[in-house]
Amino acid sequence: MMKMEEPESQNKRNPKKQQNKGVQNFAKYSGLAFEMVAIILATAFGGKKLDELLGLEKPVFTIVLSLFGVFAAIYISVKDFIK
Repeated sequence: MMKMEEPESQNKRNPKKQQNKGVQNFAKYSGLAFEMVAIILATAFGGKKLDELLGLEKPVFTIVLSLFGVFAAIYISVKDFIK
């Protein structure tokens, strides 16, 4: 009886391909982190400027927009993570 051999691509794993996948994952998640930070900083900065523009004593817009930025960043991160 003749023994069937598996193709070489299934026998041996390509370490370079695995390394590229690691680099791709690192780039994906570090980009996601920078995106989250940018969203939160932009909304916090916008809230601070609105408070200054309207002359409010308490930082109402800073707090509200900062919280909105955090939730928006989490939403976008989860949405991108699922892809």
